[in-house]
Amino acid sequence: MQVFDSINTFRTDLDAGRAGGASVGFVPTMGYLHAGHITLVQRAAAECDIVVVSIFVNPLQFAANEDLASYPRDLDRDLELVAGAGATHVFAPSVSEMYPTEVLTTVRVAELSDPMEGAARPTHFAGVATVVAKLFSVVGPCRAYFGEKDFQQLAVVRRMAADLSMPVEVVGCPTVREPDGLAMSSRNVYLDGDQRLAALVIHRALQAGAAAIVAGERSGTQVRNLMAGIISAEPTAVLDYVEVADPDTLAPVDDLAAGQELRLLAAAQVGRPRLLDNIGVTVPSES
Repeated sequence: MQVFDSINTFRTDLDAGRAGGASVGFVPTMGYLHAGHITLVQRAAAECDIVVVSIFVNPLQFAANEDLASYPRDLDRDLELVAGAGATHVFAPSVSEMYPTEVLTTVRVAELSDPMEGAARPTHFAGVATVVAKLFSVVGPCRAYFGEKDFQQLAVVRRMAADLSMPVEVVGCPTVREPDGLAMSSRNVYLDGDQRLAALVIHRALQAGAAAIVAGERSGTQVRNLMAGIISAEPTAVLDYVEVADPDTLAPVDDLAAGQELRLLAAAQVGRPRLLDNIGVTVPSES
């Protein structure tokens, strides 16, 4: 496994590999990797000849009051994990390598970026889209693997790549969970024992929403109220939002129709970290 910190050297190496007929799989990360990241690397290794992992804590996606300075980092551990998962190339640039001058160009995906996470963190998705666009430019033609845990991010990246005709196939991969259902996240490290138990309420609320739909509930508002009530009943959790949305546009859905694909999403603050989760559900046909 080769480790690069120079854009030019890294880009040249990948271009040479493609010229020799190799396919490239790409897993962008901010490091402090968990089993969810590793499944992305393993899938890329199963489907592609060259497997690239980027490790870069992107300052553009953190607001002034967020946890950039304290975001967990352990590069040596990350390198060991991805090597074992099949990575052939790691790109771990410095901030000055990625942003040698003030960034005057940003990428914004309108509408998809505005609700939910965008409402809570107005500059977040511009930072995400900008760094991912830059990474796609550096890596070049590839398949890029993203977890569905950050579902809105996946939708934003997918639309950006399509709108800008990027030579990248964006591949969504299922959320990886702890045995008790908690979605894996680098921020879970901030949870103490009681908060760790309280955090399970988010997935429990999503499951209850999906079960209500399967049982016959056809009002998006009622499903939202059900999920919000479950999370709000947990004293340790501070509800941010719940949503019943179209999985492609992220537009809220109020009248649920048979056969319709939906995405249920939720976010809540539990102690220090703000946790996200989501699940998909298909509205069953009327019996």
